Amino acid sequence: MTARVSKILIVDDTPHNIDVLSATLADEHCELMAATSGARALELAARGRPDLVLLDVMMPKVDGWEMLQRMHERHGVGSIPVVMFSGKVDESAAGQAAEHGAQGFIGKPFDPHELIAQTKQLLPT
Repeated sequence: MTARVSKILIVDDTPHNIDVLSATLADEHCELMAATSGARALELAARGRPDLVLLDVMMPKVDGWEMLQRMHERHGVGSIPVVMFSGKVDESAAGQAAEHGAQGFIGKPFDPHELIAQTKQLLPT
């Protein structure tokens, strides 16, 4: 029996950040999808429902908070786990992410081990 491959959607308006996140997760046996805008990410999520979304907070037009809200409206709150990440990190950042319905928060620059640990906790087995 073959193990199910998890799908992870990475959303960041900076292609370099997508490359770094993709490289970090390359050995984790998952299918990676990427989008540089919230609008494109919502399209990808509708077509190939991901098992996890890694979502940048600070993006133009549709920011991470708005995208998270739209995902909740379309798919149901918590139906797709979301880990938010941002370069603007303070004590309230993780709490704010949780209040908006995200299951995790990672500051940028991120610790690859923390990213992998949070990802594994939230992906289906």
